[in-house]
Amino acid sequence: MKIVIVDGAQTNVSVFLDIVDNIPDCETVTFSDLVVAINWCSDNEPDLMVVDYGLQQSNGAGLAERFRKQHPDIPVLVVTESHAMESHFHVLQVGVTDFLVKPVNRMEFLSRVKSMLALRKGHRELALRTGWLVEEVNEAYQALERNAEQERETIFCLAKAAEYRDPETGAHILRMAHYSKHIANIMGLPLEQQDILLQASPMHDIGKVGTPDLILLKPGKLNDEEFSIMKRHAVTGYEVLKECNSPLLKVAAEIAYTHHERMDGTGYPRGLKGKEIPLFGRIVAVADVFDALTSERPYKSAWDIEQASQLVREEQGKHFDPECVTAFFTDFNEVLAIKSKFVDERIELRDRTVE
Repeated sequence: MKIVIVDGAQTNVSVFLDIVDNIPDCETVTFSDLVVAINWCSDNEPDLMVVDYGLQQSNGAGLAERFRKQHPDIPVLVVTESHAMESHFHVLQVGVTDFLVKPVNRMEFLSRVKSMLALRKGHRELALRTGWLVEEVNEAYQALERNAEQERETIFCLAKAAEYRDPETGAHILRMAHYSKHIANIMGLPLEQQDILLQASPMHDIGKVGTPDLILLKPGKLNDEEFSIMKRHAVTGYEVLKECNSPLLKVAAEIAYTHHERMDGTGYPRGLKGKEIPLFGRIVAVADVFDALTSERPYKSAWDIEQASQLVREEQGKHFDPECVTAFFTDFNEVLAIKSKFVDERIELRDRTVE
């Protein structure tokens, strides 16, 4: 992996190089001139940048900001002499991954660098998985282009494959799809739109096929770096599905991209707010979360229906569209009938059992 070090003091560069030498399979490129470094980074893709905050000509944070625009997935570590909190906030606001204050502790520096390289490796593996998944979905679509019924069956199978990698079951995609159709029906959407939503919504988490097992199947809470990779599944699903010519899969791409957005703008991957979120994304958000809450997983017990319903209602205007929530709870007997009809099947997932 390739590490770029940008620092005007050769003494600092020598210290960093000595520390990085302890990491196998790494190549280091150093610069003392900001302009040269910026030009090099425009034509090359390193795996980590280490930059001095207090460089002349400009500053290290300015370089980091420009670098972040060119390479949004590559970690940046800023080294600063300032102990002022406002300087630290500024460093983080421009998009750097982390910072260290001089004098740098050798073990801490080594630990941060290793951690960031591991994060970068995860991003690279995710990109490779995404490319593979694009090819697989395109091949499946082209083979079934003339057979609409078989296309729908294949879409369901692809969605179910993603669910089986996740600690969830195939019944989850059936329940949340029918919950979504129920909401659309109560909201008065045309029957054609209801049917498209029913067929496309099972693909909402197809991007998890590209999520590494060590993160997807981790039984405990994800740390910040792991969660940043996990959140990429929304983008991965969109990038995979948007390349297909099928109108149905284009709707599925929109759902995959937007069902983790929140009405208050705190969702991901784009932080959309309110009606900026497409309607299908707002509908699926309610259906997906309610079913996740009321389903048992290896890492949690199922919530009872009353408790889950209360949380969904409390999140109106924050997480969920109030109109979608109102529609969901209208004719709630239909929701209960769907939950009873599509019951989780027993599946073996490595050494964990899901009911």
